[in-house]
Amino acid sequence: MTPFVLSREHEELRVALRRFAEEGIAPNAAEADATAEYPWKSFAAYRDSGFIRLPYPEEYGGDGGDFVAYAMLVEEVARVCASSSLFVIIPRLAIEAVLMFGSDEMKARIVPRLATGEWQGSYCLSESHAGSDVASMRTRAVRDGDDYVLNGSKAWITNAGVSDFYTVFAKTDPDAGSRGISAFVVEADRPGFSVAKLESKMGMRGSPTGEIRFDDVRIPAENLIGDEHRGFQYAMAALDGSRPLVGAQAVGIAQGALDAATRYVTEREQFGQRVSEFQGVQFMLADMATRVEAARLLVYSACARLDAGLPGTSKASAMAKLFAADTAMAVTTDAVQLFGGAGYTTDFPVERMMRDAKVTQIYEGTNQIQRMVIGRRLLDEVGPPV
Repeated sequence: MTPFVLSREHEELRVALRRFAEEGIAPNAAEADATAEYPWKSFAAYRDSGFIRLPYPEEYGGDGGDFVAYAMLVEEVARVCASSSLFVIIPRLAIEAVLMFGSDEMKARIVPRLATGEWQGSYCLSESHAGSDVASMRTRAVRDGDDYVLNGSKAWITNAGVSDFYTVFAKTDPDAGSRGISAFVVEADRPGFSVAKLESKMGMRGSPTGEIRFDDVRIPAENLIGDEHRGFQYAMAALDGSRPLVGAQAVGIAQGALDAATRYVTEREQFGQRVSEFQGVQFMLADMATRVEAARLLVYSACARLDAGLPGTSKASAMAKLFAADTAMAVTTDAVQLFGGAGYTTDFPVERMMRDAKVTQIYEGTNQIQRMVIGRRLLDEVGPPV
């Protein structure tokens, strides 16, 4: 297997994805950021393009695309609009635990609706006091006959108020730490479900992020995903699959900034010559491009491991997310610098890209958490001293 060389089919797919993103997503990007409103026109273009089916299994109405193809989809959308790339990532993340551990009935009930765009979904793990420390969550799910009753709240939920269902992690045994967490599907029309507030954010402004509340929300027992008390395992397995996609999002943001900066320096003149002719500028561009390509290869390598079912996916996923996110922040910062004062205005997209890039270092596990994951996996591979 050569994960660093894309197949001809993947290269042809990229051409189609870039055309779709440029025509269907890019025209709405600045407006979504400026108004902080969900880009419904972009979502409609995504749904109508048919690419929405790519990451879902064929048996549930999807195209059964592999992780590499999915990463390319995320990357190309993020290259023109990072906010829109979240409606590519989040519904698939929301359904990941269902696909791996849910019942056949649950899969058949939910996944086809995602593949057609009829439904959207959200992933509800974090709480205001329980971000990286997942085991300290306080949201409770109590069995009551044939139902569970949920009480509590979840914070930083992407697609809050837009999604039709939410994959919710809650304590079913409050004294058992991470071993007391279970996972549930909660439909948005359940009585007692509400969006408590929406955040005003620095970046990703076209994607709503909010706090979800559960006040005696009653759901049937069949909405339990898999087994009781296995939710922490399910959550971590889902994140192993989604972290390379956040990496792909970061690569897309960085590539968009690099493309914009490269165009700008070839058009602008200073001191009687094009800015691109200064060696210092060329060195900056060279470093930016090298970082982007290295990040892309880490992302594709992690995705290829997931596709092949190889061991070491947790470490590879964390490495991809870590390096790509740091790259996005560095490259977008340099892109703003290359634009000079113009880069600090909303007349050009690089300031938006810089703001959008920051959160890739934070969500799906901060980059400090990624370093912890990588370090622990490395030590596990060495084993105890003899």
